[in-house]
Amino acid sequence: MAKLPFHVKPFIIGMVHVGPLPGTPLYRGDLSEIIENAIKDSKTLEEGGVDGIIIENFNDRVYRTNRADPAVISSMTLIVNEVKKEVSIPIGVNVLRDCVLDSIAIAYVTKSSFIRVNALVETVDTPEGILRPSAYRLNMYRSLLKAWNIAILADIHVKHGKPLTKRDIDVVAKEAIERGLADAVIVTGRITGEAIDLNDLIKVKRAVNAPVIIGSGLNPNNVKELLRHADGAIVGTYFKVNGRVSIEKVKRFMNVVKELRREFG
Repeated sequence: MAKLPFHVKPFIIGMVHVGPLPGTPLYRGDLSEIIENAIKDSKTLEEGGVDGIIIENFNDRVYRTNRADPAVISSMTLIVNEVKKEVSIPIGVNVLRDCVLDSIAIAYVTKSSFIRVNALVETVDTPEGILRPSAYRLNMYRSLLKAWNIAILADIHVKHGKPLTKRDIDVVAKEAIERGLADAVIVTGRITGEAIDLNDLIKVKRAVNAPVIIGSGLNPNNVKELLRHADGAIVGTYFKVNGRVSIEKVKRFMNVVKELRREFG
């Protein structure tokens, strides 16, 4: 099992949403600008005080499932590598949608620290189709690469999806850790930017002996209440203004987080 590369609690991971990449419908032909914007957002997040970042092909709608277009994989590898030259905080990778082998391959060759997985131990109905549990193939490939230092952050009842079974969220969280070999679990709202259910968060935190991460909907107004019950959070929507990371919003948010850390001691 891999340890998460964060030394504070609660830790904050900022989202870097790269522009539409080659091989996807909305790509407009300027990869250099996409790389430049990803570097800018990453440096802004680091300057603002976050503890890590996830680089994600958020704008590649419509997403493929399981395996991404080869041009997307190549572009993401290039972007992650260029960002790593410019920032010193830990980097994670998420290739949508649930392209777990692509994510861990990119993380491996770029020496990144973690990946995000949407459907590790669940079958999920999503707008892109049915996502099937990826724990076996992901961990077999992680073993083949000898990449056990790359942490798996696993979504539970992932946003923009509905599990096809009625297993309780705390049960699924335990299964993700104990049967799927996840290193941490992520609790989200129903859609991007929506706040999580506090009761779900508390259930998951009580159920697992592993880091629990809030995956959507945090802002300075609810961060203290929710982060008291979690080890960290992933923040994307709140940090953005017109699609780019705002240093003012990052600093405002992190100031509240620092107050919470002082309360934790």
